[in-house]
Amino acid sequence: MRLEIGNFYVKDIVFGEELAFSKGTLTVNKEEALAFIREDDRITEADLYIVKPGEMVRMCPVKEAIEPRVRPDNRGLFPGYEGELVQAGEGTLHAMKNCSVLVVGKHWGGFQDGVIDMGGEGQKYTLFGELNNIVLVADTNEDFEKHEQQKKNDALRRAGHKLAEYIANCVKDLVPEDTEVFELESIIKRDPEVEKLPSVVYVMQPQTQLEQMGYNTLVYGWDMNHMVPTLMHPNEVLDGALVSGSFMPVSSKWSTYDYQNCPNIKALYNEHGKTINFLGVIMSNLNVALDQKERAAIFVAQLAKSLGADGAVVAEEGYGNPDADFVGCYVALEDVGVKTVGITNECTGRDGQSQPLVTLDEKCDAIVSCGNVSELIELPAMDVVLGELEALGRDGFAGGWADDELLGPSVRPDGSIIMENNSMFCGDQVCGWSPKTMKEF
Repeated sequence: MRLEIGNFYVKDIVFGEELAFSKGTLTVNKEEALAFIREDDRITEADLYIVKPGEMVRMCPVKEAIEPRVRPDNRGLFPGYEGELVQAGEGTLHAMKNCSVLVVGKHWGGFQDGVIDMGGEGQKYTLFGELNNIVLVADTNEDFEKHEQQKKNDALRRAGHKLAEYIANCVKDLVPEDTEVFELESIIKRDPEVEKLPSVVYVMQPQTQLEQMGYNTLVYGWDMNHMVPTLMHPNEVLDGALVSGSFMPVSSKWSTYDYQNCPNIKALYNEHGKTINFLGVIMSNLNVALDQKERAAIFVAQLAKSLGADGAVVAEEGYGNPDADFVGCYVALEDVGVKTVGITNECTGRDGQSQPLVTLDEKCDAIVSCGNVSELIELPAMDVVLGELEALGRDGFAGGWADDELLGPSVRPDGSIIMENNSMFCGDQVCGWSPKTMKEF
């Protein structure tokens, strides 16, 4: 497969008379964009905002992030989800870099929703504090799930996915500033010099734990709770085959933006033919029952061994129950002779003294930590809040709480907040963005 991604670098975003991109400036007609969003009659309230790095703006509850993209050949951006079910990973794609579409709830949040600060101390905790963002703040008529801890957020998330493609239409017929090419030959017909290098697979474990449909990560529009581990071409991941689910404590989430830009995949691509022979992606899942976890680990190990992998990189979305999937997969790979490196966060408690993963094994001796989800963070009040900050202060919101006998409420009367790292939207950045390091004392 050969995928060409033509990049357009967004330096500024403004509202104006027409949707356009020129000399680094993206112009959006706000009313036309809102009219497009309101075509879904589930959307009851909607507004658009522009937020930029350094602005003292806080957003909560944040539900999804998407990079604006479009296909010049008119295929849908997310095949099988929004658009015809066709092969992803081939052809040409236009992408708007340094920006994202963020989806923020007007009122209600659950533990899959989070916080983004565009300025101050909180800016560093998520990638999206560094981007120019078009922010959709909306509410829906999905009253049945407003007070639920878990929300499908289907109307809101779908609105964001559609809006990202709608906005990128302005670069559909333009010439990119530069082009990234992603191409991998057939696994068994590669140059002999490449085949001499250590062969490596990337194992992804997206969140797929809920048996009720509508919450899990989608692949080609299909709920991944239904699948067993399978081999995917890395280009499929970069090209919209996966859409983020709504289920997962939010710092651990992989947004759709993370799939579209997955740094781990790009890093393996960069070393292909130099230091490694990159075989591809084993797309696994996360399960609840023990036999389901063991079955998935068997599939992953068999696939890796059959492909001739010498090494594997395993990345986990989430923590807690999914740690059993992560460790089980890691051990199964080591047992068939595939040297493995893991990437995950930890849940070591607010004092950092608890066991980092729910289950451990001595064979898991090479793990990259992306931080402690329970670490306490205090942030001052911001000039502007988009959404509803009170959502952070409801019990059931990841990392936030209504009241604590020692710490008080997460949302203080002056607008400052105290919470766990758990509340930072996609803050652990396990897909490869994480700037965090461990310290020994």
